[in-house]
Amino acid sequence: MNNEGFSDSPKKTFLCECINSVFVAGDTVKLEFIWPGPAPRGGQFFLIKPRRTGVFLGRPLSVAGWRPKVLSTPYKNAERRVKIDRRLISNRYVNTSLRLITNRRLNTDRRQNTGSILGFLVVRRGAGSRELVDLRPGEEALLIGPLGNFWAQMDIQTNLPRGKAAGPVALIGGGAGVAPLTAYAQELGDRTFDFYAGYRTGAFGLENIRPRSLVITTEDGSQGLKGRITDFFTPTGYSMVFACGPEAMLKVAGDACIANETPCFISLERHMACGVGACLGCTVKTTKGNRRCCADGPIFNAEEVCFDS
Repeated sequence: MNNEGFSDSPKKTFLCECINSVFVAGDTVKLEFIWPGPAPRGGQFFLIKPRRTGVFLGRPLSVAGWRPKVLSTPYKNAERRVKIDRRLISNRYVNTSLRLITNRRLNTDRRQNTGSILGFLVVRRGAGSRELVDLRPGEEALLIGPLGNFWAQMDIQTNLPRGKAAGPVALIGGGAGVAPLTAYAQELGDRTFDFYAGYRTGAFGLENIRPRSLVITTEDGSQGLKGRITDFFTPTGYSMVFACGPEAMLKVAGDACIANETPCFISLERHMACGVGACLGCTVKTTKGNRRCCADGPIFNAEEVCFDS
């Protein structure tokens, strides 16, 4: 696996321009931002908060993909770009923790002339996601990231024998949960992988992946196979499994992998406030005690997660 070009630099904070907003299915939108900071890795996420906002907290969104970009003149001078309107970080809509993080992370790299175009999938749910869905090209949002651990890191930490670790892997996504997996697919290079994607109705977010096999399911039968993705998945033949989606799906896939003795890593979603593990508001119950989804995750070994049943 080739991870060249990825940065282990700490997270950054920038006010970024939205350059694309398009509905890809029902209430799901694909957003793209110009990002002058370090490139993320598949599985990591950003806290995103529109400049025009009526909510306290940014929404955590996994990166769905990125591509390099030579920055235009305003972005070449990162210091100039991060002189954020102080009203954004001091008005009554922003809580103290986010304000402190933002002030701390207004850092600069004058040597940086390249950045990325980051893609995200947003499902209209609460007030925060509705604001993101309503963003239009040319508007700006505060992005903090990249945050959390990443799929490749979990792969390396398994310490499997080389032959097994190098075998085919399976990526399983449910709904917008395909996002961090399509990002990871960019890192797999020549490694063989199969992609399983399940939706309620209509597939989306799969344009830039090139798996050996692609299995699509929809609960209403409008596309692909009718049913749930876990009805058509078996871990047999895979050296490793990576999954993201509804917790019911993750539990079924994880249990199947555990029974088959196949390493499985799952990306979890929680309500997050600070994004750096300070507020302890995104607890995940594990066999090793309570962990923080934002700082210790969002990716965990399926064997360690205690699902509510």
